[in-house]
Amino acid sequence: MFNGRVSSTKDIVWHASQVTETRRTERLGQQGTIVWFTGLSGSGKSTLAMALEARLLDEGRPTFVLDGDNVRHGLCADLGFDDGSRRENIRRVAHVSALFAQAGVIVLTAFISPFRAERALARGLVGAGAFIEVHVATSMEECERRDPKGLYGRARAGEIPNFTGIDSPYEAPESPELRLDTTGRTRDALVEVIRAYLVDEGRILRR
Repeated sequence: MFNGRVSSTKDIVWHASQVTETRRTERLGQQGTIVWFTGLSGSGKSTLAMALEARLLDEGRPTFVLDGDNVRHGLCADLGFDDGSRRENIRRVAHVSALFAQAGVIVLTAFISPFRAERALARGLVGAGAFIEVHVATSMEECERRDPKGLYGRARAGEIPNFTGIDSPYEAPESPELRLDTTGRTRDALVEVIRAYLVDEGRILRR
């Protein structure tokens, strides 16, 4: 499943685990998976990811959220918000997510991740089936109305440059596995939609 071997240096050798993917699946009752939440700021990505994490953990399933703000406290603390830094941010997160998936974890990523090419890179690291793109397709108007961090107002005032949706583009997914709008639907209902998809696709094994 894991396709993250990208080093061009012959002195670096990939060491394969003695634990097979099949063995992990049998022991954990799930297949390592990246559930990649993408959408505008304020769309509800982190809210859904955190709620799904709690739901899966209550079932005893190994899972973890990589959140856009959280990784910038450490892993990506050296990056800015220009297009190049955004791409590098997602490249790093994609590789970390692939390692989680290789370990059999259902990793939930909550990032604006505005560029299709970087999301495609993440998908390519784990291959078909193990990458589930969830477009949290809440409208710009609704996201700006919520503005939970006050970011849209500051961006409109020119205080935050390169803000996605204002003066930096967002390339919406063309064919996501799931497209969800948080407007008028409860968080718990949407969590069940995602969980049901994981079951139907065999990423979570029925107990």
